[in-house]
Amino acid sequence: MIVRVLAAALGACTTTSAIAQNYPAKPIRIIAAQSAGGVTDALARTFAQKFNEAWKQPVVVENRAGAGGAIGTEVVVRAAPDGYTLLLSSAGPIINQSLYPALGYDPLKTLVPITFVAASPLVLVTHPSVPAKSVAELIALAKARPGKLTYGSGGSGSPPHLTAELFKTAARVDITHIPFKGSAPSVLALVGGQIDLSFSTVVITLPQVQASRLRALAVTSPQRSKALPWLPTMIEAGMPGFESQQWFGLFGPAGLPPEIVAQLNLEATRIVSSPEMRERLATDGAEPGTLTQREFGAFLQADAVRWARVVKQSGAKAE
Repeated sequence: MIVRVLAAALGACTTTSAIAQNYPAKPIRIIAAQSAGGVTDALARTFAQKFNEAWKQPVVVENRAGAGGAIGTEVVVRAAPDGYTLLLSSAGPIINQSLYPALGYDPLKTLVPITFVAASPLVLVTHPSVPAKSVAELIALAKARPGKLTYGSGGSGSPPHLTAELFKTAARVDITHIPFKGSAPSVLALVGGQIDLSFSTVVITLPQVQASRLRALAVTSPQRSKALPWLPTMIEAGMPGFESQQWFGLFGPAGLPPEIVAQLNLEATRIVSSPEMRERLATDGAEPGTLTQREFGAFLQADAVRWARVVKQSGAKAE
């Protein structure tokens, strides 16, 4: 009996090792947990191109937007742990475990962190028709019109959603959430005057700000953004301790063989560290990730605790 058990275990190890050595041997798909046109989508397509160039295997990007990344995340959580289904996501899945009590899975346990890709501040922007030209003026306006101002996000549980909820709690204002299926649709609605304000990424908002279709008030990072050096931080604008950055990471399903994780991490880190990628991220107002895989895992644990606190304090709900 013992001999059979040992033989089976050895066979499993040999099979796993063989799979890892031959990886990748077929097309890979990267699930982008956001709609087309957003930062997640753009990063996923960059990785798809670079993985294809390195491994000579087709790499397809599938956009699975909705529920703050929960829909796309579940596709990967349920996938075979063989390295052929990956997830490119922001913090949405980590937030979701606090926002959706019946989520059905714990992303910290059902996902394997592969690479910390990048981090970017969010920009507080308003439609030009909103009569506020500073954070202080916006807070005063919101207090004068409780519940009347609307803000958009890329969906319930997304970093822009929770950042706005953090703003509501810190500023003690009442503004109404209008969720969209992705950051790009949210910003388009803001440009069209369908909503009043939002916290969104630099890459999506900057062209609209430069064209005077949106008004930027502040960035959410501790330091000013290199892409918008003239714009104050939320802290400089009178909100002590206010900090929120949207990060992006590459994940696989739990049970992914360590050899495949290591191979993906090595190639993804090479891509993130390349001068081409650094230049592109800088243009988008983002900084390349510098955390190791182990550090990224610890970062996720801490981030989950931080956002759980925001959800509890703000009373944010999935909509």
